[in-house]
Amino acid sequence: MALNFTPLLSFTFLQMGYHSSPKFSMASMHRSVSREIKNTKKTSSSPRKVQVTHSMPPHKIEIFKSMENWVEENVLIHLKPVEKCWQPQDFLPDPASDGFHERVEELQERAKGTPDDYFVVLVGEMITEEALPTYQTQINIIDGVRDETGASPSSWATWTRA
Repeated sequence: MALNFTPLLSFTFLQMGYHSSPKFSMASMHRSVSREIKNTKKTSSSPRKVQVTHSMPPHKIEIFKSMENWVEENVLIHLKPVEKCWQPQDFLPDPASDGFHERVEELQERAKGTPDDYFVVLVGEMITEEALPTYQTQINIIDGVRDETGASPSSWATWTRA
């Protein structure tokens, strides 16, 4: 497979007297000719070494591991099944029903007298709800709690996904 590549600007480091990439450079306004790229695959690469860092020492990880049964027996029992959790549309008129527009107008009329304090709380709640995936991610990177598959049956993983 061949790709034609025509860069808009070329960096002429060698013309500027540099033999390696400078820390600061200026783009040349000279247009370069089209180049044909024959092979886009890497020919060889050395395996990368990844340094694993741990969020806590082993003795603290052991504490989380030892609490798995306690979490299952005392925390997970309070989680509702997904099917029983309410959704915002549960409190709104069904768009497919007769009289939908009238019911929406009635709801809007009732909401007109809502104090600003309620809207402040609502906005704060919405911000918190939007950030829930961030909270889950932060908890999920802790050693001893980590859910590497996103479907781990461990107590901690189940709790963070709830």
